Amino acid sequence: MELDLTKSLYHSMLLIRRSEERILEEMMKGNLASTMCHVSIGQEAVAAGVCSAMQPQDYLTSTHRGHGHFIARGGGLSRMMAELFGKETGYCKGRGGSMHITDVSIGHLGANGIVGGHLGIATGAALWTSLNKSDAVTVCFFGEGAVNEGITHESINMAALWKLPVIFVVENNHYAMSLAWERSTPQLSFTERARAYGIPGVDVDGQDVLAVREVALEAIERARRGEGPTLIGAHTYRFLGHSRADPSKYRPAEEEERERARDPLTIMRAKVGAEMISDQDVEAYEQQVKEVLDAAVKFAEDSPLAQPSTLFEDIYA
Repeated sequence: MELDLTKSLYHSMLLIRRSEERILEEMMKGNLASTMCHVSIGQEAVAAGVCSAMQPQDYLTSTHRGHGHFIARGGGLSRMMAELFGKETGYCKGRGGSMHITDVSIGHLGANGIVGGHLGIATGAALWTSLNKSDAVTVCFFGEGAVNEGITHESINMAALWKLPVIFVVENNHYAMSLAWERSTPQLSFTERARAYGIPGVDVDGQDVLAVREVALEAIERARRGEGPTLIGAHTYRFLGHSRADPSKYRPAEEEERERARDPLTIMRAKVGAEMISDQDVEAYEQQVKEVLDAAVKFAEDSPLAQPSTLFEDIYA
């Protein structure tokens, strides 16, 4: 593997990790505009691996736990932080907050606070690019909690029927809030689920960024050739609760300990070796990320608050 790509993937995961830790820190200080905030700490390899396989013309849709997708796609941390702070300089002028960050200029069609609500948007985007003879591919991230939603079946079925260029990426962190994946469905394999739609499916270790990137590259290239969608089941784990108010008491302590040992940052360093990512590299990345985050928070703090007088601007009705 190329040295630059290896370092880029590690840096991307580290940036997501430290950004979300900083977001939690700012939330505890009372600096965020809302306490509704869902972090993906532990799941960074899925966002970094998949987004690294995308091209500039591609699109993605995201979830309520979407900071990682946005950062991995190249979103600006200053405007993201300003959005979380409820400031006018944020991506949605402080109106969207943590669950609705959007930047169409980088192909990010928006995070969505409704479970499964963005699958139809992803399939619609893929239909639009197909009708316009574009070679753009749409990537749709969603959690296993959305798998049993009706819109998920409808969207995948339509995409499969019309061979639309869309990749469905399930971030299976094994708990939809507190409901265990094993208790919510009789079919645990996404490879098998995909067969019902007549499309390829793959189950991948979502903690291994290199493995995620490999399957994403294959799926995206296939879609770009006009061969239709792929269902990717990335098996990952959120290290924290569903949200700030969730101490995740429903998860066995031994399970949490076992999964935390499978940290995607640790796995990658072990896999590529110290000659690819040295201690000095990590130290330099940590310092660089800290400086970027300090600047982003400063930008957010110095930006003007969204004003009540503008409440009815930028709306349809």
